[in-house]
Amino acid sequence: MSERIDTAAITRRRIVSPDAVPTAWADRRRGRIPDDGRLLLIAADHPARGALAVRGDRTAMASRTALLDRVATALSRPGVDGILGTADILEDLLLAGLLEDKLVIGSMNRGGLQGAHFELDDRFTGYDPDTIEANGLDGGKMLTRICYEDPGTAPTLEASGRAVTELARRGLMAMVEPFLTVRESPTRVQNLLDPDSVIMSVHIASGLGASSAHTWLKLPVVPEMARVLDATTLPTLILGGDPTGDPKETYAEWGAALECPSAAGLVVGRALLYPPDGDVAAAVATAADLVHGGSA
Repeated sequence: MSERIDTAAITRRRIVSPDAVPTAWADRRRGRIPDDGRLLLIAADHPARGALAVRGDRTAMASRTALLDRVATALSRPGVDGILGTADILEDLLLAGLLEDKLVIGSMNRGGLQGAHFELDDRFTGYDPDTIEANGLDGGKMLTRICYEDPGTAPTLEASGRAVTELARRGLMAMVEPFLTVRESPTRVQNLLDPDSVIMSVHIASGLGASSAHTWLKLPVVPEMARVLDATTLPTLILGGDPTGDPKETYAEWGAALECPSAAGLVVGRALLYPPDGDVAAAVATAADLVHGGSA
């Protein structure tokens, strides 16, 4: 089963009543963290960074209509607690009435466009703390790639630290997604996914900002996840990435990571929205069971 969004109606509403967006934010029923303290969030912020590929299909997410339909299906399933996205996607979902009782995390820095010479200068071109607070969102997410050889890392770290501080002052979640990264060519960067590199990124990210009271981490699944997650006491969400192998193996890796003490759930986009068999509802149901068990 899949949901369908009337994108023509959304476009028409944007034309004739742009003020409907702030009004809808003000009227929305906000979500909350479940009693089990764990979250399943759908990630839908990839397109704003020019990243449209899924398992080698370079234009898999090019259709906004198809993407919204898939997200709508995911949000309709039990156990899905909310969504991470950029303003354009979140406001489409908002106007469609799909964000009621959901946690909403705004994606803050999308300026490091995939394949650009300036990719590692992850400028904050999306949400800011003032708008996140004013619109009743629950937090902001920042991609924080750390490349020792690239000067774009310094302003990225500074901006991320400032965002963590400003979100904490407002009592809002700061979701930091760190990677140690190397530049393989002028237009290709690679995240280092060995345990020691991820552990180093965890320590750097954990120290950003003037308070870690509202900081959550978003980390990839790598070997030795128990050792990786032993590097922090911060609540940590496991990211889904763009897995190319057997989905059953992916789910098993997520499940093992979720057994670690600091693991607090999943943030997954492509792996659930574009599963190999096309069954979004089934993929989301599996993820919900991993996160929430029988309570989903």
